[in-house]
Amino acid sequence: MDSRINEIPERTFDLVLQIACPTSENEDPAVLWSFPQDYTDQEFLQTIPKFCFPFDVERVSQSQVGQNFTFVLTDIESKQRFGFCRLTSGCRVCICLLSYLPWFEIYYKFLNTLADHLTKNQENELNDMLNSLYSLPVPKPFTPVNLSVHSYFIAPDINGLPTIPESRNLTEYFVAVDVNNMLHLYASMLHERRIIITSSKLSTLTACVHGSAAMLFPMNWQHIYIPVLPPHLLDYCCAPMPYLVGVHLSLLERVRSRSLEDVVILNVDTNTLESPQDDLQNLPSDVVHSLKSKLKKQSTSTGSGVARAFLRAQAALFGSYRDALRYKPGEPVTFCEESFVAHRSSTMRNFLEMAVNLQLFKQFIDGRLAKLNAGRGFTDLFEEEISEGGFCGSNSRSYQQWVHTVKRGGVLINTAMTKASPAVKTAYRYASLDQ
Repeated sequence: MDSRINEIPERTFDLVLQIACPTSENEDPAVLWSFPQDYTDQEFLQTIPKFCFPFDVERVSQSQVGQNFTFVLTDIESKQRFGFCRLTSGCRVCICLLSYLPWFEIYYKFLNTLADHLTKNQENELNDMLNSLYSLPVPKPFTPVNLSVHSYFIAPDINGLPTIPESRNLTEYFVAVDVNNMLHLYASMLHERRIIITSSKLSTLTACVHGSAAMLFPMNWQHIYIPVLPPHLLDYCCAPMPYLVGVHLSLLERVRSRSLEDVVILNVDTNTLESPQDDLQNLPSDVVHSLKSKLKKQSTSTGSGVARAFLRAQAALFGSYRDALRYKPGEPVTFCEESFVAHRSSTMRNFLEMAVNLQLFKQFIDGRLAKLNAGRGFTDLFEEEISEGGFCGSNSRSYQQWVHTVKRGGVLINTAMTKASPAVKTAYRYASLDQ
């Protein structure tokens, strides 16, 4: 799956719920009200409330967990749907907004405004804001939007690199986790390990999961991805496949009591990382050294510096994939694994021999080939980084040139691809069995 983001959602959001916290985990959270009232997907109406209180409800207070957090539901087409949440009334009530748009900062502010209207019993203002946003066509990036006299925002560009301090996720991640642990976690993700991130603050927890996963750009985590794990799904930590999950600190001991195998655990509160493997040793030392030095520079800590440092590392590790593209007139463009692995230095070769078997790399290559063979030339920040950094060899042509070459060959082939990656399908079956 080339992207986990639904780039053509029907509307800005699908659903808003107000949910009451149960007094114990044996009870289900109760939906107090919903918008729109005619929402008909009963499965979602039953599923979403269980994600809204992802901590030990019998032991934890609001001062311990914070207010805002985000969970993710992955649909059958591998697209992520975000549940933006705000806890109110001492953690006893949650307002949740469901959307395909990863507008973290905008929706957190919007939820704050909704909570304020609820506190003041301003139902008319609340409904006016919800109706305005719900009926709004999805705006293009950088478009100004006025919902009311007091509610204004500019539609973000979700294809740009996240910046500090504008990106709450990346900012919290960079502040909470030191460079050494960021590098180790990055290496663990590149090896597709079982990874648990934990914190006592839900906002910091989900920010760190989202922030760390974003550093894989232009690739995407292809396995189980649950930024905050509700109590009824703790068994996912025993799943026999890779995962990247967030677990609130109040639930961690329950997770540790299960039979965990080869799990990497990052405790954000203490900035400590436990790992049974030293995956960082398997990455080429020159790439690691360059990334580490960039992340430690003061100038990197604002703007797009952190994201661009990881982008440069991704380009250094995988940019030579262009040299392994093969094309014959009248035939589709293909990718030659042997060529990709063979032409690099011995340290890089060892890494790439492992990397070609990763789902995140396979899906990346499938996505690039699909676009080339469909005749859709494109460029993105990753391709620009490859060219600027000289991370490909003799084959430095742009995608537009590739498409022109394919068209001259007289054939454009739409690569048949499954809608969901094998890894996600496996995870979906696991989830179905677990219900």
